[in-house]
Parts: sequence; C-alpha cells; structure tokens
Amino acid sequence: MQHFWDQPLSWGTAGIFVAAAIGVLAFVIFFVTYAIYFERKFIGWMQYRQGPNRTGPLGLLQSVADVAKLLFKEDTIPKKADRGLFILAPVLAFVPSFAVLAFIPYGLDLQFADLNVGFLYYIALSGITTIAIVVAGWASNNKYSLLGGMRSAAQMISYEVPLVMSVVGVVMMSGSLNLRDIVISQSGYFWHWNFIPQILGFGIFLIAAVSELNRTPFDLPEAESELVAGYHVEYSGFRFAFFMLTEYIYVYAIACLTTILFLGGWNPPIPQLDFVPGIIWFFLKFAIIVFSLFWIRATFPRLRVDQLMGLAWKVLLPLAILNIFLTALGIELIG
Repeated sequence: MQHFWDQPLSWGTAGIFVAAAIGVLAFVIFFVTYAIYFERKFIGWMQYRQGPNRTGPLGLLQSVADVAKLLFKEDTIPKKADRGLFILAPVLAFVPSFAVLAFIPYGLDLQFADLNVGFLYYIALSGITTIAIVVAGWASNNKYSLLGGMRSAAQMISYEVPLVMSVVGVVMMSGSLNLRDIVISQSGYFWHWNFIPQILGFGIFLIAAVSELNRTPFDLPEAESELVAGYHVEYSGFRFAFFMLTEYIYVYAIACLTTILFLGGWNPPIPQLDFVPGIIWFFLKFAIIVFSLFWIRATFPRLRVDQLMGLAWKVLLPLAILNIFLTALGIELIG
C-alpha cells in the first residue's frame, strides 16, 4: 500500500498539503485559545476563585477577547534595541514550533510526513526556539531580558539531555525512532504500552518536558518576581502573542509526543475496544496529559535556579542513564 506522503508531488497533492496545514494551524490556534481558558478556569477552581466569567457565557470568549486585544495593541520597539533581531525573534520562535507538528501521527495513516527519526526531528527544531529566546533577550537591550534569555538557554539545553535519554529505552524496546513504529509496537493490551515497562523513563520525560516548556514549577526564565517578565519583557502586541502561541503549541506537541511514546498513541486500552476510532483514543490520552500539565502548574511552587539546574544534572541525568542500563538488561534477560 502506497501512503499519501509517498506519492509523487504534484499541484494536487501540494494543494492538499497546504489546505491540511492551514487546517492544522486553525485547529492548534483553537486549542491554544481554549487551553488558556480552561487552564485559568481550572487553576481558579483549585484556588477557590471564579476564573474568567465575564466575557461571553461562562467566560468562554475571554481568551478570544485577550487575543483580539493583543492583536490591536500598539507594537512598540525600544529605541536602543537591535531592530532586525527584535523583529525576527518571535518569528524564529513560532515557525519551528508549528513545523514540529508535521511528523505527529494521529492514526496509522494520519500524518503529514513519516520520518524515520521523528523524535530527533522534534529535538532539532525545538532547539531553534531556544536560539530565538536568546535572540529576543539580547535584541531587547535590557538586562532583565538578557538574563531571562540566558536562563532559558541554560535550562532548555540542560533538560534536553535527560529528555532525549529518557526516550532511549522506548527506542530500544521498539527498535525504531519512527513514531508510527513505536505506536505499532505498543499494540494489544494497555500493559504493552511503554509507560509500564518504562515507568522510570516516563517520569523523567514528564519532568524534563515541563521544564522544556518553561512552565511552573520550572518557569525561571519568566520569573516575574525576579526578572519582571523574562526574555519578552520589552515585547508587546502581536509579537508578545507569538511567544505565548509558541509556548502553547509546544504544550500541544509534548502532549502528543507523550501519548505516542508512552501511552500507545491511537491504540485502545484493550483490543476489544478497537471499534472506537483511533483518533478518539489519541485525543483522550492527549487531554489527560494536558490536564496533568495544568494540575502541576496549580499545585507546585517555583524552584530556585540552583535547584532547577541541580535537578537536571544530579538527578534526572543519572536516572536516565540507569533507565537505559535497566532496559538493556531486561531485553537481554527476556530475549
């Protein structure tokens, strides 16, 4: 069977790809808009507050109003900023965040591109966003922005190491870096999903992913109490919106990756439930991960910067190496 992405490129297939890309972008923007709304509602509920409740029924239009406000706010550029880099940074942050969605398989034949090194593709592109954050901090010509940008670079580079190494056990068990192959290797009952045999790697991956996303309790680059607002303190209007959009697109991407790598992707928990479309199973698991990220933000206090870096190098990295060793030992004994 020839998959869609294997067909020769023509005007027709190119048009389909463009239309599908626009559709995915629209869906992701819709997700971001209402992920912000539900996050604020959920955190408000946990902290005995109302959350958004004024704009629209139940406050459902509050995020839409916030987006409109950002788009119509004055776009200011500091007089002594590096104008070219200041303008480039939000675009450099957003484009890779959207490009990583191209390789995510929502079903057996439901993805834009089937890459043999899908996870490494994510790591490579997300690294460009790290550069964009440093560029934003430097171009602003503001010491708080620069410090926020450098903190972010140190944090994201540090946590990429255990993030990648936590997935090595999954790759060893499936024998492939291809995300479709990894999901297929988890077919059957839910105890075949990687989060059970790779429970240590799963925990490391989640912690490192939260840090990669710069979310509480790892939001040191945006520590308002210390750095005003971190690397984007000088940004306003739609440029600031680009940074926020980038952050929530990575939330979407990480939730998808967690579902694929550890929760069986589109596979049902038991084969008898395979009459339910796979994409529904995928987004149910996806929703659980997103809900968990909101829960973590509402629960844990912010770490100090020394605790943040120490956790990466002194705890997560040794545990990731131990997980690789235990996986190899288990494969050897079982095989």
